Amino acid sequence: MWGKLLGAGFGFLFGKWLGAILGFYLGHLFDKSLKQDFDKAGGFQGFFSGDDLNERQALFFSSCFAVMGHIAKSNGRVSEIHIQAASAFMDEMRLHGEERREAQNAFNAGKSAEFSIKESVNDFKEAFARRYDLLQLFLEIQIQMAFSDGHLATQELDILRLVSKHLGIGEKHFRFILKRYQAEFKFRQQRAQWQSQQRTQSGSKGQYEHKRTHTPPAQSEVSEAQALAVLGLEQGANEKDIKRAYRKLMAQHHPDKLVSQGLPEHMMEIAKAKSQNIQAAYEVLKKK
Repeated sequence: MWGKLLGAGFGFLFGKWLGAILGFYLGHLFDKSLKQDFDKAGGFQGFFSGDDLNERQALFFSSCFAVMGHIAKSNGRVSEIHIQAASAFMDEMRLHGEERREAQNAFNAGKSAEFSIKESVNDFKEAFARRYDLLQLFLEIQIQMAFSDGHLATQELDILRLVSKHLGIGEKHFRFILKRYQAEFKFRQQRAQWQSQQRTQSGSKGQYEHKRTHTPPAQSEVSEAQALAVLGLEQGANEKDIKRAYRKLMAQHHPDKLVSQGLPEHMMEIAKAKSQNIQAAYEVLKKK
C-alpha cells in the first residue's frame, strides 16, 4: 500500500495527474515485489524470530536424537556401534555438560517402548513444513545413524521409510537420498584411505623420496564413479549435469542457510561435513 501512495505522491509532484498514475502503477509493482519477499521470509515472524527460532532449533535437536535412538533399538537391542555413532554425533557437535545430557535423554526416550515415531515426526514436519532442505537433512541424519555399521537392516529400512513418509518425502526421492548417502559413505571411506596412504608416503623420506606420488591410488576410476553417485548422477553425466547437481546439493546443504531456518548451531558441523563431501566429489569430477 505504501508503495502505491508514495509513488502516486511523487509522481504528482513531477508529472501532475499523468505522473501520479504512472507513480501509482510503479508503486503497485514495488508493493507486490515487497510482499513476495516478505512472505518468503515468513511474514512478521522475520521480525520476531528469536524465540521462535530457538524453539525450532530445540525441536530439531530433540527430535533428531529421539528418532536416532528409535532406529538404534529397531533390532531389539541397541548395539555398541550405534551407541558409538550417537556419541560421535555428539562429539562432532561438541556437546558437553547439560547439552550432552539432553541429547542422551532424547536418544534414550526414542528407545522407549512408549515412543511414537509417527507423533514425533509429524510434530517435526508441522514445525518445519516450509523448510524442505531441513526435512531432507533430518532424513539424511537418520540414514547416517542406520548406516553407521555399514549395513542397513530390514527393520532400519522400514523405519527410515516411515520417517520419510511422515516427512512428506515420496518413495522415489527417498530411494534417491538413500542411494546418495550410500555413495557418500563409500566415497568418504575411499578418501580416508587415500589420505592415509598420502600421509604414509609423506612420512617416507630419504631413499624412498623418488617413489612418492601425489596422484590418487589405482582405484581412481572407482573414485570417479563414486563421485558421480555422491552428486546423485549416473555414469555418462556431462559437465552441465555435474555442475547443476553440484550447485543444487550445495544450496541444499549450505550451513548458514540451514541454521537460519532452524538447524541447531551445534549441528552446523554435520551440514559442513556434507558440503565438504559434495565439494570433494565435484573436485574429483573436475579433474577428469
